[in-house]
Amino acid sequence: MISTNTVIAMAAPGGAQGNAWAQPLLMIGIVFVFYFFMMRPQQKKAKEQKNFINNIQKGDRIVTIAGIHGVINKVNEDGTLQLEVSPGSYLKIEKSAISTEWSTALNKPTTTTDK
Repeated sequence: MISTNTVIAMAAPGGAQGNAWAQPLLMIGIVFVFYFFMMRPQQKKAKEQKNFINNIQKGDRIVTIAGIHGVINKVNEDGTLQLEVSPGSYLKIEKSAISTEWSTALNKPTTTTDK
């Protein structure tokens, strides 16, 4: 069985000279891919979530991460809000329990095509 180092050493003229640059370039490539395809999208999503939560107002329709639908009745200063789930029924929830994706999908205007 031929190891990877043996194959690289055989392929590069001079043996160890080609191998000296191959491994650091491979590591840099892996870090680059990891950052741009995994870390950066997560950071962008977290920033959008934070902006969405900070811009919430009374009367907004939201969905929690548990799937509870409601209308915001009051935004408290302590990081909570009062959610009206049915007329006269209120829940006190954390702002961090709001699902950005589901809430934006709920508030997206529906397009109807009349023929």
